[in-house]
Amino acid sequence: MPKPWDSFPEHWILGVPVRAMRMDDVVRAAEAVICGGGGGAADRHMHIGVVNAAKVVNMRRDAALREAVLTSDLILADGIAVVWASRVLGAPLPERVAGIDLMTRLLELADRRELRVFLLGATEDVNAKVAEEVARRWPGAVVAGRRNGYYAADEEEAIARRIGASRTDLLFVAMSPPKKEIFLARWGAVMRVPVSHGVGGAFDVVAGKVKRAPSAWQRLGLEWLYRVVQEPRRMWRRYLTTNTAFAWMLAGAWMRRRLGGGAGGASPTSAKVSQS
Repeated sequence: MPKPWDSFPEHWILGVPVRAMRMDDVVRAAEAVICGGGGGAADRHMHIGVVNAAKVVNMRRDAALREAVLTSDLILADGIAVVWASRVLGAPLPERVAGIDLMTRLLELADRRELRVFLLGATEDVNAKVAEEVARRWPGAVVAGRRNGYYAADEEEAIARRIGASRTDLLFVAMSPPKKEIFLARWGAVMRVPVSHGVGGAFDVVAGKVKRAPSAWQRLGLEWLYRVVQEPRRMWRRYLTTNTAFAWMLAGAWMRRRLGGGAGGASPTSAKVSQS
């Protein structure tokens, strides 16, 4: 059965198949999966993956991360650098679909349609605060359950089964890569959540622990620099190394394209892992 996102092309950007979708397209697809009523329960899943410059780089270095990301039903450009790269490589994406903005839009959908939401990740204090914020800002949404992101490996299955038993419509996973990607790939069939979305550090922003970059910084693609300013000791080395590596990857892909090696700088010969 066709999926709501099948009509949107995948553009191969530095070896990653990214869907050419706008924010509104993604939200409509999520609503169709949750509320459309078509197909059986097994067909009602939309595992959303997102990539930024750092994750594209780390997918080259970490096979487990790459495989986990590629189990996503659709992959979106969370970082503006990925959108810029798509334009340089002649396979332009329509816009950035930032993970935190998508989370907000999905919570607006949950508010309007009275959907059930499960919150997994962050510290206990932050997770509890996010649940409070959801109840305050999106009162139509039902918090079906919540769990902080600090647990032992042998607790994973129980957490996944708890999420499945909650009958949630939307699952937000706020953990660092590759933990969240591997969790969603490993336990998706057990949880059977219609829409799952890994949101990284978004819970910290919603809870008010971390400030998001002003809109002007976002438009200039400097959201990463704003994070470095807020957390210099933790972030400067990470962004210096990954941004530099991403720039070299893009330069190499651009050169290969100029020499006739393809728009995305990598042939889509490595088959995408399917999730049923």
